[in-house]
Amino acid sequence: MTRTLDEANRAVSTIMSMPYGVARSAAAEQEAARITAEGPDEARAYALFALVDSYTSTPEAEKAFLPFTQLLRWWDEHPELFDGSDTHSLFWSFKWMVGLLARFPSVPTAQLDATLDDMERRYALAGNGTSAVAGERFAWLRAQGAPGTEEAYRTWITTPRDSFSDCAACLPAGQAEYLAETGRVREAADVVSAAVASGATCGDEPAGMESLLQLLLLDLGDAAGAAAAHRSAMSHLDAAVSKEIATSRHVEFLARTGHPERALRLLHASPEHLTVSDSPGERFAVLTHVAVATGVLRETHAETPVELAGVPARTVAELDAWARGELAPVARAFDARHGTDRHARLLDAAWERQSRRLPVELGVLAAAERTAAATDPAPGPVPDALTDVLTDGLPTSLAGADAGSPAGVDLAGVTDPRDDADPVAAALARAELEPDPVEASAAYLTAARVAEEAGRLEDAGFALAEAAQVAAALGDDEGAVPAFGRAVGLLRAAGTDPAYVGPVVRAAAGAQARVGDVDAALAAVERVLEDVARPADEAPAAPTPALSEDLATRRAAFAAAEERQLRDVRARLLATAGQHAEAARQAETVAEEFGRAGLPFDAAHAFWLAGSALRATGDATAAVDPLRAALEGLAAVGARADLATVADELVGTLRGLGRAEEADAVAASLVP
Repeated sequence: MTRTLDEANRAVSTIMSMPYGVARSAAAEQEAARITAEGPDEARAYALFALVDSYTSTPEAEKAFLPFTQLLRWWDEHPELFDGSDTHSLFWSFKWMVGLLARFPSVPTAQLDATLDDMERRYALAGNGTSAVAGERFAWLRAQGAPGTEEAYRTWITTPRDSFSDCAACLPAGQAEYLAETGRVREAADVVSAAVASGATCGDEPAGMESLLQLLLLDLGDAAGAAAAHRSAMSHLDAAVSKEIATSRHVEFLARTGHPERALRLLHASPEHLTVSDSPGERFAVLTHVAVATGVLRETHAETPVELAGVPARTVAELDAWARGELAPVARAFDARHGTDRHARLLDAAWERQSRRLPVELGVLAAAERTAAATDPAPGPVPDALTDVLTDGLPTSLAGADAGSPAGVDLAGVTDPRDDADPVAAALARAELEPDPVEASAAYLTAARVAEEAGRLEDAGFALAEAAQVAAALGDDEGAVPAFGRAVGLLRAAGTDPAYVGPVVRAAAGAQARVGDVDAALAAVERVLEDVARPADEAPAAPTPALSEDLATRRAAFAAAEERQLRDVRARLLATAGQHAEAARQAETVAEEFGRAGLPFDAAHAFWLAGSALRATGDATAAVDPLRAALEGLAAVGARADLATVADELVGTLRGLGRAEEADAVAASLVP
């Protein structure tokens, strides 16, 4: 039976809310085919647009051309079936198609010119504004390195904005890229800085423009500004829809500012960016930044080993040669289409950047320590807002209620922060309310020093752990790891309950793994697991009163919960260490423990880890069941973003096994 329009639209809307990937594209394909075959016809435009959108931000971007053509034909045949939203989507997708065609050198110039002319004609007939057309004409001329580019740029930025204009974040990002390419670096930096200050955001911003800003400020010799832009950009990177170009800019930045280990670590964290892209144009941009970085790194790290999936290079020198070898034919293909030497000049400009270097201090804790040392640690009044302490004297997070503190522990300890005569509480209050992360880290260091000098080692340990977590969140893992280590030492010296040390050890494990010290992280997790599991009468005496029966029961529940989390982290560390079979075994065990504890979300994530680890062993068949279990658990709790990501992995696994019908069924299950 044909679905109602509302039912069909709800199904398409579900797809539009999913993260980009194989599963979303497969679901969009099925939904577009179903609505085209069965109706309702009023939903076809929405379904085709969803398919175009699903393809455009994936390595299958080239597939978007066909459904876009079908959408355009449907408009020509039945404009009455397009509502206002459908009509806007159709004209908006013209921008995607022109931009996408330009990024494929195999598409002839004549075809692109014709598409752009058709866009202009259709916009005029529909009475749309001219901002989008002006923007695409400028972008196409810029891509070619053609005469008239500057005039087209001026036309674009002076054309009144309308409903089809680039958003308030994308527009300044595009402006700045062109200004930087044409040597107006200060103007470019000012444009981005103003956009960042305005709070402009979109799917890829501010991560993209801040990643550009760090390079602009580097070229301007502004070390402090470049460091701040880098930290902010890194903090936004995970939220970006497309991370490839931004990540490669960070790799270049780290290499040119004297941080070779960080540059290589970032490369190894996302090796797929080097081999998978949505277009040759994106690949050119990514590999150009990477090649600048490797050109710098090979001077001092030529023989440093690299291991990047899909890249036939074993050292930095080989990686540099490979990246340049990959870039050359892409540049030639673009320049051949355009009849210019723009891409060759872009490479020349990139190689020249290798010599423009600037030492930039990125150590968050090093900078924070200098700030803390210069700050008067005398306590001031404590704001009333900091009152998250239970009447029994235990922090709320220790009962499992607090997820806001990065280390998972309320750093106010057992001190009532309302006591403004307490210098430790006052220092912690200032740290909690400090909006600037580096300043906050400095405030936590001050609190840790004040607490330690007062003999309050537990408060000192938690404050230092918080400072370390701030540093880790901003990319300073090298500074965070020793700080975490000292924080754990202080907590142990204070006789802190191991169940409360566990969250700090888990936070430290992430930083340790990122700097390649997985063995140390595993050892720390094993030790605290042993401590948590030790019977209370065998535990070291802590300088705290005996627990009441009720509080003892709560402590036992918290300890059991912490033990599960530690086991989960241990499995993830084993996977990071390449011990995939053992990681899968332990992940399945802890998944079952989470399930028995009534924690389906945590259980699903553990099953997901098990499936991914089994895939890494080469046993794709064995990976299917835990991935299915993860999918079912996430569906049960309505975690749609994670659900689609796991489905992506499961669909890819099933297709790789030749089980296409099962893969299609998984994709279909995502749509009500």
